[in-house]
Amino acid sequence: MHTLRALVTVSLLLLPGCTYLDEFSKDDSEQSVDEEVVILGCTDPEAVNFDPEATEDDGSCEYEDPEPEPEPVLGCTDEDAMNYDSNATEDDGTCQFMETIPCNGLVILCHRTYDNVTFPETHNSYSTHEDNIYYPASNHRTGFQAQWNAGMRAFMLDTHYLTTADQSVSNVRFCHGDSDRGFSPCTYGAVDPWNWLNQLESEMANEERDIVTLLIENYVEADHLKEIFDDVGLSDMMYIHEMNEEWPTLIEMINMDKRLVVFWEQSGDSAHPYFHDFLTHSWTTNYADDDTSSMDCEKLRGDVNQPVFHMNNWLKNEVGLSDPNRAGEANDVNFMVERAIECIDLHGKRPTFIAVDWWEEGDVVRAAEKVNLLQLEED
Repeated sequence: MHTLRALVTVSLLLLPGCTYLDEFSKDDSEQSVDEEVVILGCTDPEAVNFDPEATEDDGSCEYEDPEPEPEPVLGCTDEDAMNYDSNATEDDGTCQFMETIPCNGLVILCHRTYDNVTFPETHNSYSTHEDNIYYPASNHRTGFQAQWNAGMRAFMLDTHYLTTADQSVSNVRFCHGDSDRGFSPCTYGAVDPWNWLNQLESEMANEERDIVTLLIENYVEADHLKEIFDDVGLSDMMYIHEMNEEWPTLIEMINMDKRLVVFWEQSGDSAHPYFHDFLTHSWTTNYADDDTSSMDCEKLRGDVNQPVFHMNNWLKNEVGLSDPNRAGEANDVNFMVERAIECIDLHGKRPTFIAVDWWEEGDVVRAAEKVNLLQLEED
């Protein structure tokens, strides 16, 4: 009986149109295919390990490190600035623009370093007829105010005590002469340094765009000299130059309000760094030549490697005194400019000072201006 039932069942399954086995086989086949096409891997084409065969992302994608941002190039990015840097990508606030207000009389001088400007200078500036010092001790007819009004911005001064017996600060004077003779050179005439320097301070306060230089042949205590500068209000304006450092531009000195440079003819003093040793920070040509043909640009004293130098430009007579009768020849504008050009050719830079006696003859201020207007490579 059981055998009969089994035969009937098999027969039914084999009859045309029976789909039971077909459905069973089809479902089983599709399940097998589905299991074969699931391939795990990185499916992101942007990844370095992208797997084009992967059908399901497994979170294993890896990427190259992004290109680092380039370091900014700092500089001035303003095309109107004097120091515009076409390579700069980020402005660093250093842009500098051409000044429109003159410095020491000319706009072009504002951005020149102190040593590359030529200043007109009077030798023994205080030693004048106007200050009651007469020839043979005098070097000029008119004093500070006339010199300043004409355009002088550098002055040579000599400091002594009024008497050798009383060497106190109250006895300091501007005097012309030699102390080695056993008596004070102030015997020939003396100028009150407080009065003279007070006039200077007043004019500097009025002319805030001018740099002034003093060269002092000093025979008094440094503390006494400093006390006078304190009294007249000039100390705060004194610039301190570090040896062998580049000199600042005039506009930098103006902006710092350090507009007074003081040299003295004695060794440096660490207690008074604003009094610069003339012979280590600068140098000078010969002085009191016999004639203009003898004037050259060779070093007489000082360190010729320093950029600051005095072109001394006055003549002496037969007895060695400053010669007022030939001052016009020495102070001729064309002669001074030609001589300055000789110095430029020899040393590669302008003389920092053109120093004269009897400044009223000729025109050293005009000569200095012409030298400043020369176009040199370093400009």
